[in-house]
Amino acid sequence: MADLIVISFDDEAKALAAYEEVQLLQDDLVVELAGLALVHVDDAGKTHVETPGPAGKIGAGVAGGALFGTLLGLLFFVPFFGLVIGGALGALFAGLDKTGLNAEFRDRVKSAVADGQSAVVIYATKITGDKFGEALARFGGTIVQTSLSEADEHELAHDMTGTR
Repeated sequence: MADLIVISFDDEAKALAAYEEVQLLQDDLVVELAGLALVHVDDAGKTHVETPGPAGKIGAGVAGGALFGTLLGLLFFVPFFGLVIGGALGALFAGLDKTGLNAEFRDRVKSAVADGQSAVVIYATKITGDKFGEALARFGGTIVQTSLSEADEHELAHDMTGTR
């Protein structure tokens, strides 16, 4: 089971501080990350993404990284490319709707991370919820969270690549 957590902030400095705190929490074994990103949507609606420097700090490997990258793209970039890609994403969205990444979740993320806001996007394979929540509570923010079972992850990977 993996958790996809999006914490949105009105203040970019708080988002950056929370992003750095999540990296420290991984070092302290409070969370095991399969993906982490700091996302900023500027006032013009353009999305900027930052990921941790040393790739070795994220423990999921290439497959998990590819899945996380695709999830980021679907959550934050698809509205811009949707008309270009069109039907090619139909099967993937059908697969998403069977998981915790359904249209309702995607809409909640879109609402939480509006123009001029920032978000920390966390894809965690293990998490000590009480310690994690306690460490991040001081930053505030709006939390949108869903869980993906291992079967959901495999289904998404299959939908993305056509393999099992």
